[in-house]
Amino acid sequence: QVQLVESGGGLVQAGGSLRLSCAASGRTFTNYAMGWFRQAPGKEREFVAAISWSGRSTYYADAVKGRFTISRDNAKNTVNLQMNSMKPEDTAVYYCATGDRSYASGLQSDYDSWGQGTQVTVSS
Repeated sequence: QVQLVESGGGLVQAGGSLRLSCAASGRTFTNYAMGWFRQAPGKEREFVAAISWSGRSTYYADAVKGRFTISRDNAKNTVNLQMNSMKPEDTAVYYCATGDRSYASGLQSDYDSWGQGTQVTVSS
């Protein structure tokens, strides 16, 4: 069983930066893609970014492309999300996820293990 624990959320002003981390345990981390999703109040959960098992392939939602960067450290079983030039509309609970795919996917149905989430708030 996979366990995912997010950290690094908090309050930041518009234009600022935050770095989220997700620590994975419970299975061979290097075999599987990882993803980040977010859910804002009153909205459905949406895709943010994904990275392939090797880290060589990444995929981003249009809303964050050019501002967010996903990376992974397979030696430490962690995946990170560097968020720059943040906007108030980035405010949400951010979730780390994994599934049985090796390629970076933006489909929620490709992920079946989720972290508990970390709150990110961007003030204007």
